[in-house]
Amino acid sequence: MLSKSKFYLNYIIKISVIVVVLFGLSASSSKMETYSTNENINKSVDLGAMAIYINKEEEEKRNEEALQTYLWGSLDSYTGDLTGYAADCPACSGFLACNSVDVRDGTDTYIDNTYGEVRIVASSRNLPCGSIIRFESKRISDEPIIAIVLDRGVLGNDIDLLTPSEEYAYNYVGRSSITYDVLRFGWEK
Repeated sequence: MLSKSKFYLNYIIKISVIVVVLFGLSASSSKMETYSTNENINKSVDLGAMAIYINKEEEEKRNEEALQTYLWGSLDSYTGDLTGYAADCPACSGFLACNSVDVRDGTDTYIDNTYGEVRIVASSRNLPCGSIIRFESKRISDEPIIAIVLDRGVLGNDIDLLTPSEEYAYNYVGRSSITYDVLRFGWEK
C-alpha cells in the first residue's frame, strides 16, 4: 500500500501531467490558429447595397423618361398649311438652303444625330435651320411624321414637305391645314 504522502504525490503528478498535456494542446492549437487566415473575419455586409442598386435602376429609368420628354416633348405648336414639293420644281434649285445638299437624286430624308432618319421640310425663317418638327397627315403616313427644317421658301407657319417627285407631292401631300409641334429649335449646340 502506498502511504498518504506518496498517494498525494502520485495524484499531483498525474494532475500535473494532465494539466501540462492540456496546456500543451491548448498552446499548440492556438499557435495553429495564428497561422491560419479567415477572410471572412471583420467583414461587414452592406444591407443598403441592394437599395442603392435599385435606386440606380430607378434613377436610370427617370433619366430615360426625362430624355424621352426632352426629345419628344413639344416646345411649341404652330398651325399652318402643309404642301409638298420636289427638288425639280420650277422655282427650285435642287439644293437645300440650310446646308447646300444636292437633293436632285430624289433624296427626301436626312439622318439626324439625335432623331435618326427624318423627313426634310422647308419653312420660313420662323423656324431656324435644323429645327425638328412633328406632324400628322393621314394622306402620307398612319404614324406621326418627324421632319427637319433644311430648306426655305415658304411664308409664315407653312411647311413644305420635300418629296421624291412633283407627282408624289400632288397626289399624296396636296395642301392641308395642320398643327405641328416643334421638338427642337435649330441645330444642337
